[in-house]
Amino acid sequence: MSTVLPHIPSSRAAHRYQASRSRPRRMSTTYPGILREVGIVSLAIFLYFFVRGLMDSKFSLAAEHAHWLVDLEQRLGIFHEPEVQLWVLEHGWLVWLVNAIYMYGHWPVLIATMVWLIWKRRDQFPVYRSALLISGAIGLVAFVTFPMAPPRFLPELGFVDTVTVHSDAYRVLQPPAFTNQYAAMPSLHVGWNLLMGIALFRTIHHRFWQVLAVVMPLAMYLATILTANHFVLDGVIGSLVALIGLTIAMRISAPVSRRDATPATMSFPCKQRMEAA
Repeated sequence: MSTVLPHIPSSRAAHRYQASRSRPRRMSTTYPGILREVGIVSLAIFLYFFVRGLMDSKFSLAAEHAHWLVDLEQRLGIFHEPEVQLWVLEHGWLVWLVNAIYMYGHWPVLIATMVWLIWKRRDQFPVYRSALLISGAIGLVAFVTFPMAPPRFLPELGFVDTVTVHSDAYRVLQPPAFTNQYAAMPSLHVGWNLLMGIALFRTIHHRFWQVLAVVMPLAMYLATILTANHFVLDGVIGSLVALIGLTIAMRISAPVSRRDATPATMSFPCKQRMEAA
């Protein structure tokens, strides 16, 4: 009786198998698959604004929460939004700049980045799609349970709605029927721009785009404050919500762990067989 040794795959074949197991799950590369992904994101965005617009938040409660946040920022020593905005209002070009960043630096950036991912980095697209959906869902829960008026609704504190005063384009682009005026906390303007910055920084290895990926979320954060659309802490919490969404999304789309790629799961013959001599 002789012993037949188990068939051991070549190191090259094992390496190829291991590499295939460690790649992120990829979305379908066919046109129907791309259209399906675009449809999911588009439907989610529509539902986000539709549900957000249905929320009947009372101004008194939203203003109460806003004053609570002002008190918190004062205790933390970071409530300087009115003074900083007053300085900006003295420079017309700065008002134009922060308005432009706030109005045109959000949705165009989101759309362009997601198009880039679905075109060039389809393996990464599901991660950031899921991050947007998860953080958006968290945001909706926050808007329902803790409505908050933005600073522009508190003129008694010295805030000026620069977007409305100097332009009505943004209010036209977001009809009141699809807008909850009391959804300042968290700021997904900041959070989602942060997600897009991370996506660009990780997928484009060019200095210009990486610098832009860092500057873009910071510019949006400042613009939300200087236009009186968000408080300082709104952007901080919005960034935290976005990072939570990204963490969950990366776990959902994470590469298969190396521990799963053991001989028992590699589908290679590994049992000893005995044959009669």
